[in-house]
Amino acid sequence: MAKVLVFAEPHGTTVKSVTFEILGKAQGHNLEVVTIGNLGAGTLQDLAKYGAQKVHTIKGKNLEKYSPEGYAEALHDFISKGNYDYVFAGATSAGKDFFPRLAGMFNSGMASDVVNFLFEGDKWYGTRPLFAGKCLAKVELQGSKPHFITIRPNALGLPSAPKSASPTTSEFSHDVTSMRAVIKEIVKGASEKLDLTEANIIVSGGRAMGNADNFKVLNQLADVIGATVGASRAAVDSGFAPHSMQVGQTGRTVSPSLYIACGISGAIQHLAGMRTSKVIVAINTDKDAPIFTKADYGIVGDLFKVVPVLTQELKNLLGK
Repeated sequence: MAKVLVFAEPHGTTVKSVTFEILGKAQGHNLEVVTIGNLGAGTLQDLAKYGAQKVHTIKGKNLEKYSPEGYAEALHDFISKGNYDYVFAGATSAGKDFFPRLAGMFNSGMASDVVNFLFEGDKWYGTRPLFAGKCLAKVELQGSKPHFITIRPNALGLPSAPKSASPTTSEFSHDVTSMRAVIKEIVKGASEKLDLTEANIIVSGGRAMGNADNFKVLNQLADVIGATVGASRAAVDSGFAPHSMQVGQTGRTVSPSLYIACGISGAIQHLAGMRTSKVIVAINTDKDAPIFTKADYGIVGDLFKVVPVLTQELKNLLGK
């Protein structure tokens, strides 16, 4: 039975949902969670329900705000005392930023952006997309432990029936005394919707949107079904949407349960960023658009006629 540590990335008084996905998938092993800062009592209970036997909280000087140096140093100090076999985190913006640094501090192997994994005894095997998602590779980690792994959000899914439990909690102190770079302020985006990488439903628009104002059609649909709005690179390059909304090889890599592509032809760069979506719906006037080769459901038609009808039907279905 492997000794597994999961880094729970703080998100207000709760944590990023990918933490629960990892815990659910790794059940059956000695599971511990470490976080930086304070978590609400409800979140501690939720972590236990998904399998966390112990929850460790790290506090100290210069850890109030995220910084790659500070987080890596504090976790290095903590992990060095724990004799862990595997250390997991979400492949979020922060996870991609500081986890390779942390692995380097241990001179250990790392598997990044993993979309599935399994244990055979204490041996871990993961699945990673390669070559812009054109193929999947089965990978394992060798060398000295602990091994480090980041998991793509929404790739694993949540277990259907978490069990009621209470974790053992502990507090670990570490003061970061020197950093070469200090983050003075983190400015929140205006939108209250989930970040693209965490969203369970995404509605994206392409060059066919025509202009930025026309994205209100997608926003109306997104509001009804609780989705986040994305865009293709063509739409971003045309000035219709900011880069933060871009889905694709040079934007965000997403893996939602439902991805609705509106007026997106399906260039390989875009497919690389969303091909692991559970269900793909495509709306396009071109019946030969490449997006239809990847879509589970397709509608050949004008998005400005189809999307409003779809929005109204979903309103009726959901009673809104």
